Amino acid sequence: MKAKKQLAAKVMKTSPKKVKFAEGALDEIKKAITRSDIRGLIAVKKITLKGKNEHSKARARKNAAQKRKGRQQGAGSKKGKKFATTPRKERWMAKIRTQRSFLKELKEKGIVSPRNYRVLYSKSGGGFFRNKRHIKLFITEKSLIEQKEQKNEPVKKK
Repeated sequence: MKAKKQLAAKVMKTSPKKVKFAEGALDEIKKAITRSDIRGLIAVKKITLKGKNEHSKARARKNAAQKRKGRQQGAGSKKGKKFATTPRKERWMAKIRTQRSFLKELKEKGIVSPRNYRVLYSKSGGGFFRNKRHIKLFITEKSLIEQKEQKNEPVKKK
């Protein structure tokens, strides 16, 4: 009977799970061999389709309406990696802006010479530094910090 069910499913272009045999016609169905035999049984309603799988969309519609309002967008609803939703360019822009403003600060305070500032600036533009902390580490390792000259003049007393 499994083979008959599969054949009927192919003829009806559906899943074998949805094919239903009439209780009184099982002998006739057993005798059916060809596709045309099966078609004949379908025509006289001895082989039928089970009703469509009914699945309510009410809940889905309600959720969609909430999402249109901007709800249900919290951390628990997010899928994918940490930066899956932010484009690569935006991440780059955030990173480079932080690095450039930090370098500008160092130059203005006189911690880094203008020459070293240029070198560091071009390195950050080329993607050499991962983050601000990496720049600090690089500066200390390469000892690029400018030492301010202290005047060792004795203080005159009046």
